[in-house]
Amino acid sequence: MKPARTRFAPSPTGFLHVGGIRTALFAWLVARQTNGQFILRFEDTDKKREVDGARQHLIDSLRVLGLDYDEGPDAGGPHAPYTQSERLDTYTKWAQILIDTDRAYADPYTSEEVQKFREQARADKKPFLYRNQRPTDPPAWDGTTPLRFKSDPKAYSWNDAVMGDLSTGPEVIDDFVLIKSDGYPTYNFAHIVDDAEMEITHVMRGQEFLASAPNYLNLYEALGINPPVLATLPHIMAEQGNKKLSKRDGAKDVLDYIQQGYPAEALVSFIATLGWNDGTEQEVFSRKELISKFSLGRVQKSGAQFDERRLGWVSGNIIRQTPTEDLYDQVANYWPLEASQASENYKKQVLGLTQERLKYFGELPKLTNFFFVDLPLNPDLISGNKQLKKQSTEDLKALLEQARDSLRQSDFSVEDLTFRLNSLLEDTGQKPAVLFSLIRIATTQAPSSPGLAESMAVLGKERCMDRINKQITAL
Repeated sequence: MKPARTRFAPSPTGFLHVGGIRTALFAWLVARQTNGQFILRFEDTDKKREVDGARQHLIDSLRVLGLDYDEGPDAGGPHAPYTQSERLDTYTKWAQILIDTDRAYADPYTSEEVQKFREQARADKKPFLYRNQRPTDPPAWDGTTPLRFKSDPKAYSWNDAVMGDLSTGPEVIDDFVLIKSDGYPTYNFAHIVDDAEMEITHVMRGQEFLASAPNYLNLYEALGINPPVLATLPHIMAEQGNKKLSKRDGAKDVLDYIQQGYPAEALVSFIATLGWNDGTEQEVFSRKELISKFSLGRVQKSGAQFDERRLGWVSGNIIRQTPTEDLYDQVANYWPLEASQASENYKKQVLGLTQERLKYFGELPKLTNFFFVDLPLNPDLISGNKQLKKQSTEDLKALLEQARDSLRQSDFSVEDLTFRLNSLLEDTGQKPAVLFSLIRIATTQAPSSPGLAESMAVLGKERCMDRINKQITAL
């Protein structure tokens, strides 16, 4: 494949959620697998909706996920500037080409006049098309009124890299605004100019833009531009699967996931498989595998359902495969406060036990706090246990005393603890669900924990004996 030039062109109007990140990721993958360039561009022509801090937030989101760009607002490049509000002279130049070829005109109508046109079309039971109201003798454009494209209605057939062969009739082509009365271009005009000047070869965008493609093709023709490869990405659907995912449905800021402790590699793998697969049963991909295997031809046409539980599964899978030494550095900011006094070696032992159960780093305090502090005795752990609540308090106390007497003779190696725990099953005639649950509650005061023998070995003999004695006293 020839080197591709792709771009991610967000508007700085808010945080970046999974839909935007997927668009950026797919564009990044196409560029990287062809040894091409990935470009960041800010489309900031809608000044009323712009949010302070959004630009830096977008940059931070790409960086934390490892989606490095070769050209951009803060990186420079041969086609700078990469911010639309700094390119107004460029749009005026291209607009003049359309004016000179009689493909653009100054729009003389007020909003009230346009509303009357709409009402008349409704009364006539016809669709409203602006081109049907095109002025016969428009004034010269001086920038105080909108500049509108003079369309050439015709049928179009084109190939979309995702959706396949598409076609439309002339009825969908209409005159649209190129430059607003405030001097800023519309998205419909600016992105086509920018993509042409920046030599973009592939344009990836959401399904909501598909209906506008014929108008874009009409403008490409009028400007004498060969269209890039167009790739329409399906919607990411809410977990219920019945509508497009939005902020109201829980679409979170991608940095929120990072702050919760989802590894960047997990987010990249999860988002890549929202609407794409490589044709195999593989579900978790490294960045290198994605670059090798990704293709627009395998992006599905239908919507992809967002499932945060699956993100947790992918994240847990990646955490389990990460060497504990590397993981220790990654979780440095997620330990419970009580761990601050613990040694590095002790924390690595705790992490090694907990790693199997972690889905994201933010779970670390909940899963490990009993290793660092004696938690208050919680009688609900026994009364809420289906097996233990069947036993009398005296029986539980006697069982725990027998366990204490055996365990205090242990050297607290995992091997010896395992042997003694299994021997206690035989000596007491109890089920693991009773004996082991009781000892686990006594030694951890947690509803669940890693392997019992392994946890007790890390906690140490003195701490375990002290906790068992306290539980016996409480009983």
